[in-house]
Amino acid sequence: MSSAPHWSAHLPTGTDPSTVDLGIGGTLPRRWVANWHADPGRPVLRDTVGRWWSGGALEEATASIAGRFAAAGLGPGDRVLLSASSSVELVVAHVACLRAGLTVIPANTAYGPDELAHLVLDGAPRLAVVDDAQRAAWVRAADPSVRVVGIDVDLPGGPPGDLDVAPPDAPALIGYTSGTTGRPKGAVLTHANLAASVEALRLAWRWTPEDRLVLALPLFHMHGLGVGLHGTLAAGASAVLVERFEVDAVLDAAAAERASLFFGVPTMYHRLATSSRAGELARLRLCVSGSAPLPADLWQALASSTGQRVLERYGMTETVMLVSNPYDGQRRPGTVGIPLPGVDLRLDPTSGEVLVRGPNVFAGYLDRPEATATSFDPEGFFRTGDVGRLDDAGYLELVARLKELVISGGFNVYPREVEDVLREHPAVVDVAVTGTPDPEWGEVVTAWCETDGAVTPAEIASFAAERLANYKRPRIVHLVDALPRNALGKVTKGELRA
Repeated sequence: MSSAPHWSAHLPTGTDPSTVDLGIGGTLPRRWVANWHADPGRPVLRDTVGRWWSGGALEEATASIAGRFAAAGLGPGDRVLLSASSSVELVVAHVACLRAGLTVIPANTAYGPDELAHLVLDGAPRLAVVDDAQRAAWVRAADPSVRVVGIDVDLPGGPPGDLDVAPPDAPALIGYTSGTTGRPKGAVLTHANLAASVEALRLAWRWTPEDRLVLALPLFHMHGLGVGLHGTLAAGASAVLVERFEVDAVLDAAAAERASLFFGVPTMYHRLATSSRAGELARLRLCVSGSAPLPADLWQALASSTGQRVLERYGMTETVMLVSNPYDGQRRPGTVGIPLPGVDLRLDPTSGEVLVRGPNVFAGYLDRPEATATSFDPEGFFRTGDVGRLDDAGYLELVARLKELVISGGFNVYPREVEDVLREHPAVVDVAVTGTPDPEWGEVVTAWCETDGAVTPAEIASFAAERLANYKRPRIVHLVDALPRNALGKVTKGELRA
């Protein structure tokens, strides 16, 4: 049974691990409000039109919206669905929910009517805050009993009642899984789960009140919401909201506001790397990548052209963040690093599945007792569904989703290994590897290649044959205009069909 190095490697030199407090006894809203009280005039968030909001203004606005929720009859434990583009108004509604003890259901703004209806019917919110008339109509069609309001939460006001009193074990957020391998399930995360992960990141990434984050990630996903927004507010830092990712918008914001941090996904870093302005990333203290594997050659290209050693990390809807490359130590391209403070990690000795345990890990799925029971081993470790391996220094490399593992002729083929090789072909922009049922081999390795040059499937197969063992070579190669992706750029392999 393999295990990764101890998380204490993330701590500043001289820090005693026994003194680390991950804030399990508190909640993020209480911490945020304490920061705002300490310096109410301090700028905290810049909205998408360039206006700064102070901590005092955020406290007042969130208390006001919490009063509207209370006047509408909502109380602790009730659920509110939020579906809107990044804005200060969305942040205010989200924070107001948590301060009032309500449970937030973040909804991807790219969802169609069926996907949104699943969240409404499964999550059973009493209220939905939506910034789009069509999505509002879809919510009403799914469940007419759900009250739907706009992003300004235009409801009658009233006293907010007791704020910031939700206990640590109370549900704070129901994050729905990405649905890349099946129907999305609602992961119930408590205030303690969210607080523990944010405190681990604050320690590991040396997050301070002097930091300023360019936040171009959507606020319906754990990367932008549970890390970017929650972490900024907890650290007493500040963030610049960018409604959607564009290279110029991100780099302009970083320059104008003297930013120190940028969090992105590999697709964003690819676009930054190919921009004539890529060198401007050098002014940032830290660039973090997640939500999908960052190709090692892209990491090297950024390091060479900008000096940025992008820090790759690994997390899930059910766990917030789990693993990170170290801030002070070696950052190894192609790996996601070592466990974050408080996280225990090991590999299943048979399958190589990554198993994790810690205060950041959720307790179960909403109304899915069977799915919850099968997701944990007898010792309480959560089964991530990801297959990993540890390198010579104990850094974790993710090689496949367990359900995506290709077994050909009795041999295990890890899709990422094949994908990394095929990306070396000059005409291959990106690639996804799956298995195709075969009566002789069980499955044959199949490559779906997004290309930007004149190349044939046979040429790609020949390229792979020179670099891979026989059983790992793609027997089928498809050329596609674009790979199917979710909102954060992760390839949805379930949509790839011959």
